[in-house]
Amino acid sequence: MSSDKRLYRVAERGVSPDEHSQTSAGRAPDWESIRLFLEIVRRGSFRSASESLGISINVLRRKIDELERELGLKLLTRHVDGVRVTSEAAQIFSTAEQMEQAAFGLLRARDQAGPLLAGEVRINITEGLGTFWLTPRLIEFQRAYPHLQVNLSCMMRSADVLRAEADVSIQLSRPTSPDLKVVKLGCLHIMPFAGLPYIDTYGLPTTEDEFAKHKIVLQSSDQTATSELYVKWFSHIPQAGFVTMLNNVSSANYWAVAKGAGIGWLPTYASAIGARIVPVDVGYRHSFDILLAFHPDTNKIPRIRRVIDWLVDSFAPARFPWFRDEFIHPDRLQSLYTGGPLINMFEGFAGFGMPPQK
Repeated sequence: MSSDKRLYRVAERGVSPDEHSQTSAGRAPDWESIRLFLEIVRRGSFRSASESLGISINVLRRKIDELERELGLKLLTRHVDGVRVTSEAAQIFSTAEQMEQAAFGLLRARDQAGPLLAGEVRINITEGLGTFWLTPRLIEFQRAYPHLQVNLSCMMRSADVLRAEADVSIQLSRPTSPDLKVVKLGCLHIMPFAGLPYIDTYGLPTTEDEFAKHKIVLQSSDQTATSELYVKWFSHIPQAGFVTMLNNVSSANYWAVAKGAGIGWLPTYASAIGARIVPVDVGYRHSFDILLAFHPDTNKIPRIRRVIDWLVDSFAPARFPWFRDEFIHPDRLQSLYTGGPLINMFEGFAGFGMPPQK
């Protein structure tokens, strides 16, 4: 159809071409379309955003096409390596981020006016601390506050608290946003350990030179920076024949060491978890700050305030000496811990108290 005929049909409906364009571009876009636009830009492609959101690529493209028509300008250009924001849409992207923060602020204001100590609290935490340390402490907390529902997300990627991916985040890398409140909970000290099956087969190194002739397993994730530690300590040693296993989560790393896959780095309290592992005293120690990050406004929400207090107490160095700033050898932890037998804190992992198999 020619452009003249299209213009004629618009005019026939009693709307001039200019008025028709203004009608389409004058409508306020809905928040859902803006949210999808933000996600596509942050993910860098329609495909990545589709996987993250659980929405088909075709639906995303249709939503963006509709948003572009409503705003009357091109928002994104597509390239072989993903999408880019047009220069005309840069200000729109910035304003959309402000809208997002306002929406999250609205939810926080709602929660502040809600019932006390009831509802959901979302905690993001590294997989090892979440699985081996926080979860055993969580049961007692839930019994004290039965109307609170804790949504515990254990992963090695830090959640974006500003975008409300979690209410609080416990992480080993410092957030970059100045808008977050960051509290240091303690220190996580790691050192090499070897499982008894490994020691029975290969022996235990006592010097750095002997260590270089053994086999190691490495945990590689966003927060543990294992690759940097490897370069710092072992850049002179080829990985072939030395690194026998790479894994991306702490539980896999723990069991790989316990079963004898190689010498690996674990928290100093790891020997109390239940597996038969022995610290390897040749140095190669490292420490991470354990950081709690949250939006300052969430501190005014009673249920989140109570969870924050509990988290601070759960990592208190005064109670749990392995979280102190100074390194304490695993052999000394029990003597410095004023509670009961240290292994009782992890008895579920070792299967204590289970009736014998018939």
